Amino acid sequence: MSLMEKKMNNQSKAVNTKEGALILDSHKLSYHFDRVQAWENGEKISPVSVDMALTRACGAMCSFCYAMIQEPQERASIKTKEALNLLDDFAEIGIKSVSLVSDGESTISKAYVPFIQHAAKIGLDVANATNGWEWEPNKIDQVLPFLTWVRFTVAAGTPERYSKIMFKSEKHTEVFDRAMSHIKYAVDLKKKLNLKVTLGIQMVLMPEFKDEIIPFAKLAVDLGVDYGVIKHCSDDELGTLGIDYSKYESMYSLITEAEKLSNDKTKIIAKWSKIKDKGVSSYNRLYGPQFLLQMSGSGLVAPSGQFFNARYSKLHMGNFTEERFIDIFKSERYKRIMDYIASQSFDAQTMMGTLPITHYANEALDNHIKGKIKIKPNYGPKPLHVNFL
Repeated sequence: MSLMEKKMNNQSKAVNTKEGALILDSHKLSYHFDRVQAWENGEKISPVSVDMALTRACGAMCSFCYAMIQEPQERASIKTKEALNLLDDFAEIGIKSVSLVSDGESTISKAYVPFIQHAAKIGLDVANATNGWEWEPNKIDQVLPFLTWVRFTVAAGTPERYSKIMFKSEKHTEVFDRAMSHIKYAVDLKKKLNLKVTLGIQMVLMPEFKDEIIPFAKLAVDLGVDYGVIKHCSDDELGTLGIDYSKYESMYSLITEAEKLSNDKTKIIAKWSKIKDKGVSSYNRLYGPQFLLQMSGSGLVAPSGQFFNARYSKLHMGNFTEERFIDIFKSERYKRIMDYIASQSFDAQTMMGTLPITHYANEALDNHIKGKIKIKPNYGPKPLHVNFL
């Protein structure tokens, strides 16, 4: 077995939780093999999943936030009707899931609760990433029964460092207290109602915050969430966030130690594949966005969140606040942009940022096309969140 095959096999191993197999450090394309076949045959396919936001506003000021360098051309406000029309378009063209994880804090949008409820009503799997600050009990009660998963951004395991990294200074620990209160409320409500929703916390790891790895893992266990995940920090091709990927290796032992804190209830998981890639991708062409599309909280539709910035305007497909998404999807511009980023004219290693959200799909599809490792259909038991790639 080649090193590449070993790597891909390790990626595909799910973490067994009390509720099922959880895949966070790989892709799930083998469970959508019909779409992979159609794509390989040159057919236009609908994305399996969409990552988006309902607003670009956010009360946090996270030092690791990629959205700080994602300034889009448009800042249109997303109204509830526009958001619900978008969901109807998703369902019509065969999109299977939508996650509110993009460039804004969707929980503060007036469209948030009706969006979650309508998505579930029409058969879409729906999920949410949030800092949890404004995710108060009243909102939690209205949305938690409809969500597939919720992931909370928790930058550190101690109140002072959390507040320094995510807000103004270490003195503003009230944001930590508020978030922890809301997370605990959700954990208790899940248990009370016997809900299947997966609750997790996530640390975006920057080398200067390595001393928070163990406190983060301990916090996850104390909260009683289903998992705590430690992931890399993405940067743009200009290195705007200043991530020194060469320093990640010095943290491997700490991350391994954190994983050993897992218990039957809470799993500590590292996205080892991306951490060990050190900001360098193995692919040049970008195939993943055809399966996993991203949208800005402004309504902007683009192949990747790394293209929201105005300097990538030639890769902007449209704005669903100005026209229906289904028309954008059917447009010649959508096809032309998808064809361009999958062509020899585009180089993912030099023309975009590091390790995009489609990284796992990009890598798998690139290996598939090159014949290195073929994606094969998986007819076995489905993992958790199978419709989220």
